[in-house]
Amino acid sequence: MAPSTVAVELLSPKEKNRLRKPVVEKMRRDRINSSIEQLKLLLEQEFARHQPNSKLEKADILEMAVGSAPAPAPAKAAAAASARQPACGLWRPW
Repeated sequence: MAPSTVAVELLSPKEKNRLRKPVVEKMRRDRINSSIEQLKLLLEQEFARHQPNSKLEKADILEMAVGSAPAPAPAKAAAAASARQPACGLWRPW
């Protein structure tokens, strides 16, 4: 049973976090599952072609989505790589 509002006000911040954590985790899992279901609907024809009679696991759905995503353009990839490299050729973490 969830604590009453008055009882929650008397809890320390650490205890409040302990009570809130399962709720936040459930919301996070629900968001992930919802997004995976949306991917499944978007790629439904692709799934039917590759695995017509099998039940898809979440990992299968994610692999198909990554496999069907367009590859980055070479010019963009080169520009991104050069942007990560420092001008002097030395990497400094500061």
